Amino acid sequence: MDWLIAAVLGIVQALTEFLPISSSAHVRIAGELMLPGQDPGAFFTAIIQIGTEAAVLVYFWRDIVTVIGAWCRSLVGREDRSNPHVRLGWLIILGSIPIGVLGLLFESQIDSVLRSLWITATMLIVFGLVIGVADRVGRRELTLESMNWKQGLAFGCAQALALIPGVSRSGGTIMAGRFMGFTRPEAARYSFLLAIPAVMASGAYGVYKSLTEVAAGEEMVLGWGPTLLATAVSFVLGYVVIVGFLKYVQTRSFAIFVWYRVVLGLVIYALLLTGVLSAS
Repeated sequence: MDWLIAAVLGIVQALTEFLPISSSAHVRIAGELMLPGQDPGAFFTAIIQIGTEAAVLVYFWRDIVTVIGAWCRSLVGREDRSNPHVRLGWLIILGSIPIGVLGLLFESQIDSVLRSLWITATMLIVFGLVIGVADRVGRRELTLESMNWKQGLAFGCAQALALIPGVSRSGGTIMAGRFMGFTRPEAARYSFLLAIPAVMASGAYGVYKSLTEVAAGEEMVLGWGPTLLATAVSFVLGYVVIVGFLKYVQTRSFAIFVWYRVVLGLVIYALLLTGVLSAS
């Protein structure tokens, strides 16, 4: 049964990681429905996110190699630091700092209090509406090549909001990008690139913590085998979602995701009030 549950959670992770609807919220809710009274855990979520992030690495491989190569050459004076790829490398580093610092400072709260489904439902609704406003008022004219340091830091701070389940990593960065006037495709593309360091670091830390807990005699809600299965499933399906989402934002707004978030948040409220779901 654990294997089936893990496969379903892997599918949920892949379908929701790149859309602005919060994958951590969906994995949390799906886990609660399939494992009544239990939470798959923040570290399970972090580990299976490695699968979807591996899909990002494959899809954006050329961009990643170009940025890293230019950034490394600039360190030894073999590349002009005004090169857009060099600047993008530094901006990704800058934008990764907020989520790393806040994640370590508030680790205990993230793993406990902030995983309450009351908070998750509220964040789904509130940030869904904010994303809708951002998408409507954004100027839709800026590209990543024109990004400055202040905008890079703003992207990073918005990504850090995703430490709260229900906000959404892609939702936070896309929201910030649209408010600052970046086009939908550019905001979506940067949300993928910016997530790579944070998600990979979070996943690696999740593996370390899980190994430490197992060594101390604690049991994982889902074992390593099911967890690895969920990670593999999230990788394969995640790649398909990336392709589809980037095509979608070329011509369409985020309105459907705003309505989905609001409806899902209200449904969670109803399930909590009727006792179908447990808040914590």
